[in-house]
Amino acid sequence: MTGTAAPFAADDYRARMERATRSAAEAGLAGLLVAPGPDLVWLTGYAPTAVTERLTLLVLAPGQDPVLVVPTLEAPDAGKAAGASALTLRDWTDGKDPYAATAALLDAGGRFGISDNAWAMHLLGLQKTLPGTSYASLTEALPMLRAVKDTAELELLAAAGAAADATFEEIRNVPFGGRRESEVAADLAGLLRRFGHSQVDFTIVASGPNGANPHHEVGDRVIERGDMVVLDFGGLKDGYGSDTSRTVHVGEPTDEERRVHDLVRAAQEAGFRAVRPGVPCQEVDRAARAVIADAGYGEYFIHRTGHGIGVTTHEPPYMIEGEEQPLVPGMCFSVEPGVYLPGRFGVRIEDIVTVAEEGGRRLNDTTREMVIVD
Repeated sequence: MTGTAAPFAADDYRARMERATRSAAEAGLAGLLVAPGPDLVWLTGYAPTAVTERLTLLVLAPGQDPVLVVPTLEAPDAGKAAGASALTLRDWTDGKDPYAATAALLDAGGRFGISDNAWAMHLLGLQKTLPGTSYASLTEALPMLRAVKDTAELELLAAAGAAADATFEEIRNVPFGGRRESEVAADLAGLLRRFGHSQVDFTIVASGPNGANPHHEVGDRVIERGDMVVLDFGGLKDGYGSDTSRTVHVGEPTDEERRVHDLVRAAQEAGFRAVRPGVPCQEVDRAARAVIADAGYGEYFIHRTGHGIGVTTHEPPYMIEGEEQPLVPGMCFSVEPGVYLPGRFGVRIEDIVTVAEEGGRRLNDTTREMVIVD
C-alpha cells in the first residue's frame, strides 16, 4: 500500500473507527488490533513509509478512545496522518517493551480481531505478555468491515475505473503482433500511471496458449498473428483500486474463438444482471457459471466469478459458491468469468460493479465485444 491521497478528513476516520469498534463488540470481540497495511490506512489515513520490526498497532476497544502504539522515531509522521486528531498516540522508545505498552490497553482475558498482515512476532509477543488473550484474523472476524463504500469512496473507485478504461482505449491501438508480452505489459503500466495511478498492481498479458493460465506471469513470448490475448490490469489511483480484463485478438479470429468470446461475454452479462440488493454473493457466481456450463465449457471456468475491491484490489466480498452474504448497496466487486482451454487460448472479461438500490452499476465501460488488434 502506498500513499494516502484519498480526500478524507479526521471526522471520516473517526466515524470509521467508531463503526469498527461497534462491529467488533457485536461480533463478541474485546477489540481490534490493526497493524500497518490497508486496514490501518482505511481507519486512520496512516501508512508508514517503511514497515519494520518495530511494533505499530492501532488498538480499538469499546469504552476507550482509539490508541495508536507507535515507535517514538515514527511518531512525528503518524501525527501528520489525516486521522491523527481522532486518536491518541502512545509512543515507545527503542529498548523498551512495546508489548507491555500495548498490554496496558487490552483486556487480559479478551478475544481480539487482528489484521491479517500483522507480523507473527508481534502476535506472539502479545500472547506471551497476555497469555489469557486469544485472537481471530480480521478477515475471519469482520469480513465485511470495508465492504460497503460511502459516496466519496464510490467516486474514487469510479475514477480509478475510468482511468483503467482510458488505458484500454490506448492499448488497443498499439502493435501487438511481433512484440513480447513483457513489452505490452510495460505499455499497460505506463498508461495506468499516465492516467493517474500511483501504484500498478498487475499487468497480465497472456497470449495464445498462455491465456489458458488465469494468473499468467508475463514473459518473453512473442505475440503472434492469430493469438488471442487476455489483458488484465489494475492498481491504485488516489488510494482506491482498479481492475479490468478484456480479451483481444491479433488479426481475424476463428469461428471457435469468436464463439468462446461471445459465450464469456454472455456469462459476464448474466453475472452483472444478477447483481441487486439482498441477493447472496453466490448467486452472481451461479448466474455467470450457468451460462458457461450450459454451453459445455463448465470445466474450463476454473476460478470464482469475482472479488471485492477498495483500498486493495482484492478484498471481501467474494462472488463464489457458498458465500451467502447478501449484497448491500455500496459494495464493489469484480464480475469476471472466463474460459481457459489448456494449450490453446483463454478468454476473460471483467468489470468492476457496484451495488445500487436498483441493481448493479458498472465502473468499467469499454466495449465487451471482441477487439481486433494489429
